[in-house]
Amino acid sequence: MNEILLLIFGMGLVTYLPRATPLIVLSGIKMPPFIKRVLNNIPFAALGALIFPGILSSTGDYFLGVAGGAAALILAYMELNLVIVVSGSIAVIYLLKVFIS
Repeated sequence: MNEILLLIFGMGLVTYLPRATPLIVLSGIKMPPFIKRVLNNIPFAALGALIFPGILSSTGDYFLGVAGGAAALILAYMELNLVIVVSGSIAVIYLLKVFIS
């Protein structure tokens, strides 16, 4: 039991340190506006890089994946709730699969 708790604590520490270190070290440094804009856009770029391959390979059919991704993009652009965006994307893929097959 102690080994498991020590393992959990160690994993938490290893995850926390890389996140907290820049916050502590860079807290007093003024960054140029360009660097701030670049750093603010990194999460969106990383999210896109993680999601796009999944869209193409999720259904085994590129057309269905792209159609579901497009539906999700349109619904998200309309600023709808995340549950509605995901449900709408799933519904589009399901309906296309039913009518195409």
